[in-house]
Amino acid sequence: MLFNLFQRVVPPQFFQQMRDRLGLPARGIYSLSVVVWLMMWQRLDGCGSLAMAVQQVVQGVLGDLLPDDKRVRQRRVSSNTGGLTRARQRLPLLVIEKVCDTIFTKLTEVGRSLTLMQRLFLLDGSSMRLEHTPSLRHAFPPGSNQHGEGHWPILRVLVAHHLHSGLATRPCWGPMYGPEAVSEQGLAERIMEGLPSGAVLLGDCNFAVFSVAWAAQQHDHDMLFRITESRAHKVAGHWLPPADSERRVEWRPSADDRRAHPGLPSEAVVRGRLIVAHGTASDGKRYKLYLFTTVEEPRQVLVDLYPRRWDIELDIRSLKQTLRMHSLRAKTVEMMEKELLLAIAGYNLVRSVQMAAARQANLEPRRLSFARVQSVVMTAVPRLATLTDAAEWEAEYQRVLVWAAQGKLPNRAGKRSYPRKVWGKGETYPRYKCREPPSLSEDKERSK
Repeated sequence: MLFNLFQRVVPPQFFQQMRDRLGLPARGIYSLSVVVWLMMWQRLDGCGSLAMAVQQVVQGVLGDLLPDDKRVRQRRVSSNTGGLTRARQRLPLLVIEKVCDTIFTKLTEVGRSLTLMQRLFLLDGSSMRLEHTPSLRHAFPPGSNQHGEGHWPILRVLVAHHLHSGLATRPCWGPMYGPEAVSEQGLAERIMEGLPSGAVLLGDCNFAVFSVAWAAQQHDHDMLFRITESRAHKVAGHWLPPADSERRVEWRPSADDRRAHPGLPSEAVVRGRLIVAHGTASDGKRYKLYLFTTVEEPRQVLVDLYPRRWDIELDIRSLKQTLRMHSLRAKTVEMMEKELLLAIAGYNLVRSVQMAAARQANLEPRRLSFARVQSVVMTAVPRLATLTDAAEWEAEYQRVLVWAAQGKLPNRAGKRSYPRKVWGKGETYPRYKCREPPSLSEDKERSK
């Protein structure tokens, strides 16, 4: 299933064009397409080791994806992992970037003619732990606290996910600590370049700053940001509209904004609406919600839509827990970037199957569990790879979609059965104190 989808979205002609463009030779069994697929499969499979990836080539599971090589025809491919390891290192990063972008572009469609829900992209950042190697420590320094410097290099990553389908664009990243540390706001300006024209950005207060709003306007993107009360005062000219109302405002950069971004033009302004609404917290207390937006949908529609921002937290959980991206295992900066991008590409392939299953079941794609869909798909991949009859393959594929659609998330209309609290730190124990070794006379006394 994923294998056939991969061949359909990035066909052999795509890799041939990339090889001609970069002047790469055709290298034996591990071609560009084979290496890209195996690296994606390793991330999607829970036990995807190099040895297991090589066995897909040795046992002929990849079928037509393998090149017409004599060793492949005679089933004499070596089971050693050295060939695949060298091919992974030779694989150009540009090829992986193009694969990631092509998969996202062909699986999603965003434009001005679509509904607001189909144009929305969720923004949020996270961190990932890297391997302790000199090159990674230099590029992504570890954090520090009162006890000293940490051990693991830390990567800050920003993701943008399509609200309706859950598909992810190519992420942006940088060091979280050190002199070259990047902010989520700075990464947001970079990630907008990969979003389709007409996209609407949905983010929390962290992104409701003038530099991000100005960059979104320059890239022809609308926005729906939650804004802090103090910044809402400044944007509204120190006169806030009453609750459950709105006001047209002109957001201009402050002196601090101009110092941090000296390239802003003197006439820079972002025009939009400042919405003030009442919200209810999980404990039943009411609070005021401040939103800044450039879209023209009715006020209540936008107020009801903002809570969907929580979906990006669930998507990040799927990436870091289900796909095990909380800790990347690559030893070099370039291999880390390849691992990260191909994980996003594989994630999007699973999301596309989730979309197909939800369409047949007349559900929204996000009503299905990503983890359940992934388990169904990865279990079905070996069986579908052995089917050669088209009708038999299609019948099996339809059964897989039915199984995937059974992973419907439960309806959680009620409140939490327990309050959200911080886990306790646990007990502390005194340090172990080494005693002086007993003298020879003491040993004799004890023996008596």
